[in-house]
Formats: sequence, C-alpha cells, structure tokens
Amino acid sequence: MLEVWKWANLTLAFVMELVAYAALALWGWKTANTTPLKLVSAVGLPLLAALAWGLFAAPNATFDRPLLAVFTKVVVFGCAAIGLWAMSYRPGAVVFVAVLVANLLAIRLGRITA
Repeated sequence: MLEVWKWANLTLAFVMELVAYAALALWGWKTANTTPLKLVSAVGLPLLAALAWGLFAAPNATFDRPLLAVFTKVVVFGCAAIGLWAMSYRPGAVVFVAVLVANLLAIRLGRITA
C-alpha cells in the first residue's frame, strides 16, 4: 500500500509540473499582442521553465544544489499560479496551489524520493 501511495504522489507531482507548463503556455498566448509574439511566448515560457527544471530541480538535475532546486520550483509553480490568477482563472489558481502544497507536503512528510 505504501508503494502505491509513493507512486501516486510522484505521478501527481509530475502532472503538476505538466500543468504548470500548460499554464505558462496559456499565459504567454493570452498576454501577447501579435500572433508571432503569442507563438514565441506560448512556446518559449514553458520551454524556459522546462530547461530550468532540468538543470536545477529534476531528480537527476545537472546542478544538484538543493537551494537552486527549491528556488526553481517556487519560480515555475509561482509563475504558473500567478499566470492563472492574472488570466482570471482564479479558482483554477487556488486549486492548483492547494493541490501542489498538499502533494509537496505528502512527498516531504513521507520522505518519498524518485
């Protein structure tokens, strides 16, 4: 049962990361004025977030520094939540943050690692 709980939480963490990328893409699309800028923003924001995640926050990050990992997670998830809020998806932003906090607490308190 503990193994199921572990993998469910790790899967949810990955899904939350994907949701953050989608929120950043939507935010980039909705806030830009012209179509070329919309495309660059919608592709560029999640790409930059994924690059930073891979370098600093992934389980096998290139730079294994805990402080950088925490900073990267706060920036990526924070920008996604702010983007949802700014686009008037306020209930979605609140649910996103609530699920994220609950998931991170479950992982941290359960000492779950990939």
